[in-house]
Amino acid sequence: MAIMKIRGIQKSFNEKQVIQKAEFDIKQDSRIGLVGSNGSGKTTLANIINGEIPADNGTIEMFNGTVKIGYLKQSTEQSVHEYEDAYTLAENGLFHHSSQLGLTKEADLFNEDWNNLSGGEKLKLSLARVWASRPELLILDEPTNHLDLQGVEWLIEELKAFKGAIVIISHDRYFLDKIVTEIIEIEDGITRSFTGNYSAYRLEKERLYQVQLHQYELQQKHKQQIHQQMANLKNWSDKAHRDSTKQGSASERRQIGYKEYHRVKAKKMDNQIKSKMKRLNQELEKNEIKQPKEESRVRFEFQETRKRGKRIIEAASLSKCFGQRCLFDESHFYMNHGEKMGLIGQNGSGKTTMMKILLGQEKASSGDVWLSESLKIGYLSQDVTDLPAEKTAIEYTGLTDREAIGRARTIFANIGLNEEKLTVPIGQLSLGERTRVKLVMMLLEELDLLILDEPTNHLDLASRESLEKTLLDFVGSILVVSHDVYFLEKISEKLLVIENGKITRKEFGMREYNEANTRKNRDKEKAEQMMVLQNEINAIIGRLSYMTKDEPGYNELDQKLAELYRKKRELA
Repeated sequence: MAIMKIRGIQKSFNEKQVIQKAEFDIKQDSRIGLVGSNGSGKTTLANIINGEIPADNGTIEMFNGTVKIGYLKQSTEQSVHEYEDAYTLAENGLFHHSSQLGLTKEADLFNEDWNNLSGGEKLKLSLARVWASRPELLILDEPTNHLDLQGVEWLIEELKAFKGAIVIISHDRYFLDKIVTEIIEIEDGITRSFTGNYSAYRLEKERLYQVQLHQYELQQKHKQQIHQQMANLKNWSDKAHRDSTKQGSASERRQIGYKEYHRVKAKKMDNQIKSKMKRLNQELEKNEIKQPKEESRVRFEFQETRKRGKRIIEAASLSKCFGQRCLFDESHFYMNHGEKMGLIGQNGSGKTTMMKILLGQEKASSGDVWLSESLKIGYLSQDVTDLPAEKTAIEYTGLTDREAIGRARTIFANIGLNEEKLTVPIGQLSLGERTRVKLVMMLLEELDLLILDEPTNHLDLASRESLEKTLLDFVGSILVVSHDVYFLEKISEKLLVIENGKITRKEFGMREYNEANTRKNRDKEKAEQMMVLQNEINAIIGRLSYMTKDEPGYNELDQKLAELYRKKRELA
């Protein structure tokens, strides 16, 4: 049953039409992924559905006239105190939800200084607030941004158990694959519905593209054939017109109707040309197949890195504490030139602090970190609000040489920022567009090590996939923090893992790490099941030891014991 029917929604800002025609239903149990490139209108549509901004045209019909909506926005700049009274939220289970996300009431919920919380902690509190409001429809705009892997897995399980409808705006392919059963794509301001998760949507999009491309090519060949026939007729017609005006020889002039014959012939051919053109135009008007729009291929390019020594980073007995709280202690690890490493750990484990130590922005409490003297580092932070809002992207590069500016403009175009975007202040760009500006600044330099903090945040799906390919081709070193499971699995060859107060180097990537964790969890679950079975077996054996075979209930207990032994053998 549809709880919301969205019909003919249109929205423009100034003279730019962002949404041309949005139409789809949200059912009681919908699991919808809302996808599209940066700036395609996803967040605008979410704000219209939530009633925050009006549509220019179109209607939204709600079941029983109203639907309670819980809306998690992409930005989490406001404190939980400014949304609702914290004690009211507590009654609705906010403490339970926040604790599931790894937050505590004392440390986080009533923290007077919201600015002291990390992006992940702010997002988790906002998630808990939305959850506690008991919505019928959840709208989540990039809900996995800043969540660690544990938080993402928790959110997946909670959303699977949620009884209402869900609309998710996300560029996290792993997350979409696990949750959604329908994709609503916004392209050129028009929505289009696909059944299945994100991977199924990508396959169907590629199939439709190939089908349309084949049909378009067939129609183009047909048009070429018709045009060639018309060109031939035109040549013959021109010749007939010329022949109809010729004076001819004396004998030809004596032939009655010479000119008339060629005049009629020319007219007949002219009519054939007009008829073929008319039929072609009618056919195209009725069944014209447009050339399929090829997805924008975002191209990232890095300057060739200079040769470096093998080892570029080495840490010995590294510790970092804030007062009595130690993030990591007595840690030893290293990084070689050309290695692509993922830095993973739960929120608050010290990933950002570790990156700051490498960048020289933070000092270790004890121990040493050695960096190669000639090492040139590029750092991409997850905060896109630190760019100068009043400057344009070109001004921000600081380039003055014409050739260098030309190269920068080419990279901006390749990364999906057209000339129009380069002439407006950065403050008017979307979060994804600002991330791209930051990336361009790195692309303009010769770098040996890229330290990337959530590099896929705010990037659309096409940009994420393109960035993966480019980073795989990058011959320098990469240290990346990301919640994007697919991205980390593609990029990481080695890992630095922060857990139990230690940083350890792993000689395998994210895929192997996840597989090992899955096996570990299965073994743990198996051991727990085995313990439960053994306890039941011991209990029954104890009861049978006090009974004789002819006592009532003996056979029933004996059969139950045999069944438990069978289950134990299967589990083993």
